[in-house]
Amino acid sequence: MKTLQTLSLIALLSAAPFASAKQQTVKLNVPTMDCATCPITIKASLVKVPGVSKVQVSYEKREAVIVYDDAQASVADLKKATEDVGYPSMLKTTR
Repeated sequence: MKTLQTLSLIALLSAAPFASAKQQTVKLNVPTMDCATCPITIKASLVKVPGVSKVQVSYEKREAVIVYDDAQASVADLKKATEDVGYPSMLKTTR
């Protein structure tokens, strides 16, 4: 019986870090997009970031909308991914 309780406690404690993870959605301005193929490069870089589950990039709006797990990635990671492929970005704020 004590072994079962110990195993249950271990399972509960190992799942604890995942309980605080939340799916987030963020918009990044990518003003240096200058052609219709730029979104392909930007999307390819963002989907490689661990924790990213969805990416939509709009050339017309010059923005990327990313859904990600905040326990695996941060806005800084997403911005770095776009910058690393030549497209610096900044967090889009709502007003």
